[in-house]
Amino acid sequence: MRIPSTQNPWIAALFGLILLYFFILGINLIGGGFKFFGKGFANYLLETTTNPFVGLVIGILATSLIQSSSTTTSLVVALVAAGKLDIPNAIPIVMGANIGTSVTNTLVSLGHISQRMDFRRAFSAAIVHDIFNILTVVILLPLEIFTHFLQHSAEYVTGCLESAIGLGSKLPNPLSIAVKPIVNTILNLLHETIGLTRGWTGAIAAIVGLAVLLTSLYFLVKVLRGALLPTIERVIDRVLARNAILALFFGALITAIVQSSSVTTSLLVPLAAAGVFPLIQILPMTIGANIGTTITAMLAALAILEPGSPETVLGLTVAFSHLFFNISGTILFFPLKKTRMIPVRIAEWIAKKVSGKRIWAFVYIIGVFFIIPGICIFICHLCTGK
Repeated sequence: MRIPSTQNPWIAALFGLILLYFFILGINLIGGGFKFFGKGFANYLLETTTNPFVGLVIGILATSLIQSSSTTTSLVVALVAAGKLDIPNAIPIVMGANIGTSVTNTLVSLGHISQRMDFRRAFSAAIVHDIFNILTVVILLPLEIFTHFLQHSAEYVTGCLESAIGLGSKLPNPLSIAVKPIVNTILNLLHETIGLTRGWTGAIAAIVGLAVLLTSLYFLVKVLRGALLPTIERVIDRVLARNAILALFFGALITAIVQSSSVTTSLLVPLAAAGVFPLIQILPMTIGANIGTTITAMLAALAILEPGSPETVLGLTVAFSHLFFNISGTILFFPLKKTRMIPVRIAEWIAKKVSGKRIWAFVYIIGVFFIIPGICIFICHLCTGK
């Protein structure tokens, strides 16, 4: 499939709205499909992710494979809204998605591997995102396990919204109304017309929904990036040269608009490789991208929200947990230059070692994003016998 030229902002806006509709359709179809599964599937899923460390590595591995934290977090929101996953088990998956999403810009840095110094700068700019997210998880995951502060904060804000505007109980949701007839038609076609069992109906609907979600999100990012990229590149040069706070807010804004933190952070890699900006100036925009990427989960939660359904309100709670996790990481490292330097120094040290023997770059990518999470999942399954 080829998207027509998106240089015209009106054409880009039209295609963006169409693709946004299909994104919402995909989310609702996944949720509808999961609701068709019986208790056996729900119990299996809950048992699989009961261990928060398993949830974390599942989030890392899944996001690394599909290279989109937006997709992973949207799926988690859909699962929670369908009653197939609870919030304490969902939050570690979202944390893992934050780590897994940085595989894209790390792969982008390999484009500079032939030039040692350029590669060293590019690789450090790419993995500073990994390091920041890993450090944030190391600190916040144990804290969340023992205190559930992210869950409680998200539940409080969601509760305030419910009280203020009758969220999910009084007002009809136009996003959901726009796609519900199509979702119900597909489910009825599979279950009643074709005569499939509830299990097969749910599985096929979820798979079709996932395909629609992945395709629409991929082309939505492509359309928005094509329309906005020239402007974004010009503004990035100006913003990074000014101050860290402005860079952070700009990173959040751009990521919210293009629906992909990978786009924002990948644009920074060539700037670092060319030596235009030092890593300490690039980090704030990377941190901002972490915050901006939460808009997709928010959109997914709003798309699923149904009047009178407490389960769908829980999807919004997960979305707020994602937002508060990234805000908490920002508070931990951003305010003081000394704390900001921690991920920068670690990234620079790793990049220095890797640039000396560049095969280690591939070892790093395969190990951190695929092998280690896979081994952790395998070991946990052996230990639990599931």
